[in-house]
Amino acid sequence: MTRRATLLLTTLLLTLGLAAPAHATGYRYWSFWTHDSGHWAYATQGPATARPSDGDVQGFRFSVSEDSGDAARPRGATSFAAICARTPAVRGEKRIALLIDFGTAKDAPSAEQPPARRTACARVPSDATTADALAAVAKPLRYDTNALLCAIAGYPAKGCGEQVSNAEDKHTDGGGSGPSVGLWVGAGAVALLGAAAAWQARRRRHA
Repeated sequence: MTRRATLLLTTLLLTLGLAAPAHATGYRYWSFWTHDSGHWAYATQGPATARPSDGDVQGFRFSVSEDSGDAARPRGATSFAAICARTPAVRGEKRIALLIDFGTAKDAPSAEQPPARRTACARVPSDATTADALAAVAKPLRYDTNALLCAIAGYPAKGCGEQVSNAEDKHTDGGGSGPSVGLWVGAGAVALLGAAAAWQARRRRHA
């Protein structure tokens, strides 16, 4: 293969590599948040071990995200006073304000529709965890064998922290699942370059 053909082939392969779509991968799951000074912060421990105090506000958001830095926050303004206004204090118990955001249709598993966002005031024993508070107001809950929270109020009906590609359920206009047109065009161009190189090699041998 001549130097010119080699250069063309290298350029073509690089172009095809750059043109290939990058499909980021995330996970579909319930994230857990704490609310402080008007802002949501990703919780530093799980709901099964967190023990909030009376007057705390905590939230859950269902979405697809790559990690905690990319996770979607619960939507909507909220406060303990607004959520627990009708739940009087009781000695020996605490009140936890919860915001449960079931996310958007875009993040929902196939064939499922997310319920409307809701708030609830859980009145639980003073030593209760966030998981206890959630169970008091949003059953049924579902956990996997590793104690990962999979569903709140029965949503989603199945699945738990599954890996999701941004390209999931997206198809070409033709509806096929085969290789893209670009891949076939690239392969044809590579074949043409290879044939040209072989022809030049034969020409030199017979010169």
